[in-house]
Amino acid sequence: MDSLEKDKAASKGRLHLLKNKGKDTEEMRRRRSEVTVELRKNKRDEHLLKRRNVPVQESSSDLDSDSDRMLNITSLETIIQNASSDQPNLQLSAIQAARKLLSSDRNPPIDDLINSGILPILVHCLQCDDNPSLQFEAAWALTNIASGTSAQTKAVVGCGAVPLFLQLLGSQHQNVCEQAVWALGNIIGDGPQLRDYVINLGVVKPLLAFISPEYPISFLRNVNWVIVNLCRNKDPPPPIKTIQEILPALAVLIHHTDINASCTFITVDFRRLRRHALSSKYVSRAAAAFDFVV
Repeated sequence: MDSLEKDKAASKGRLHLLKNKGKDTEEMRRRRSEVTVELRKNKRDEHLLKRRNVPVQESSSDLDSDSDRMLNITSLETIIQNASSDQPNLQLSAIQAARKLLSSDRNPPIDDLINSGILPILVHCLQCDDNPSLQFEAAWALTNIASGTSAQTKAVVGCGAVPLFLQLLGSQHQNVCEQAVWALGNIIGDGPQLRDYVINLGVVKPLLAFISPEYPISFLRNVNWVIVNLCRNKDPPPPIKTIQEILPALAVLIHHTDINASCTFITVDFRRLRRHALSSKYVSRAAAAFDFVV
């Protein structure tokens, strides 16, 4: 056994020498550094793909205690029952209770709510044009469910929420529009499959229509973040047509006075488009026209 282990160790050592034979030590160190930087960057990007809407005015401890209290006092069965009520106030209260559970900063009970059967109810509420408050609360709850794992995001998509979110982009109520944008951003951020699905349903044109001075900066930042998600992933990369639609909007955003609406995200956008190598000459010409160096 000792002789066999020695032979294995010697073989492993020879393979290591052959693998690195002829490679400069400095070059190897540089490559390791590049890999480390790329891994850190990818991990940071993962945190930007999806975002939960947690009220900033409430502390994490407050939200957690609220969630625990609501789980103890109001069972999920009661929430589901009331969410299907034909009494508007009772229904709104139940949907809001579900949304607050999902707004918990730590370990929101996403799977519990999915398993309770609330998804079809929330999706149905998106169609209640005569009750924008109900639409807003339902969209918020679905946004936070879609911010979870890929399976949780796909559960939202599987219930037919995406076409309804796209309809809500045309709502007369700005808070409903913004929440729909946020939900779509989480779904697009799940990966190229859902990104292309939402693109094919026609998200780009209504999304870019929000790049206007009439919308508050917080709304614009959300739109910007969704545009970033549209430019993510390179297996496969976004369609060339989508890139060509987005570029003029980036020209507007790059010169925006708000730093978070311009340099931070738009730099990412242009560089991602270059990495996709879909039409680098086109992107370079467009970037040059916008006085932007990529």
